[in-house]
Amino acid sequence: MTDLEWRDDNLPVSTRFDDPYYSRHDGRAETAHVFIDGNDLPSRWKAQKTCTICELGFGTGLNFLETVRQWQLHKPDDASLHFISFEQFPISVDDMERALSNWTELEELKNRLGSIWESQTGSIDTDFSGDIRLTVHMGDANQLLPKSRFMADALYLDGFSPAKNPELWNETLMREIADRTVAGGTVATYTSAGFVRRNLQDAGFRMSKIKGFGSKREMLAGFKQGDIDVADRY
Repeated sequence: MTDLEWRDDNLPVSTRFDDPYYSRHDGRAETAHVFIDGNDLPSRWKAQKTCTICELGFGTGLNFLETVRQWQLHKPDDASLHFISFEQFPISVDDMERALSNWTELEELKNRLGSIWESQTGSIDTDFSGDIRLTVHMGDANQLLPKSRFMADALYLDGFSPAKNPELWNETLMREIADRTVAGGTVATYTSAGFVRRNLQDAGFRMSKIKGFGSKREMLAGFKQGDIDVADRY
């Protein structure tokens, strides 16, 4: 399990990367702004029967749980969600439950995830609920992603700061991600770092800077260019 400490009144911080797992302003609101709205998911879900999301950096599981919460609000009948994540430094179940305890609206989902996390001895591939499948690959995404077989509709890039953890933002990995994204599939991340934007553009994504969350002035969002005409999405 990874090294973690608590700062600023219950904020989980990775001591390996000296970076918080989510915004001190409101982690759940950050997830909604950056990843769910950044990928335009609520409106897209209304027209989708299946949705596959790929995430780099499972962390506390907050992105997954807030996605599930909003999926349950917006999904059409008989739709299904597959959430795929890659996590090299998994946290303990006790730290996960403490980190997620800040949001009472996630309580039931937190308990369900905690029971799965507590019993895991490696990678996870399970039915989280009847219409939601959760897959978490434990290990380095640079090694595991090339071996994975899926096509994502949306990407959450949520590794620790690119300045402190550049291995999760490199050009080769962005190309691997692009190869597993459908034409017109979207990507969003809290960072606006120039080399991240360039790596995504070189991999085939059309990227834009949009308003960031909290104290972050800008973030990146975009879509994979291809046969689907989504040029006006951003």
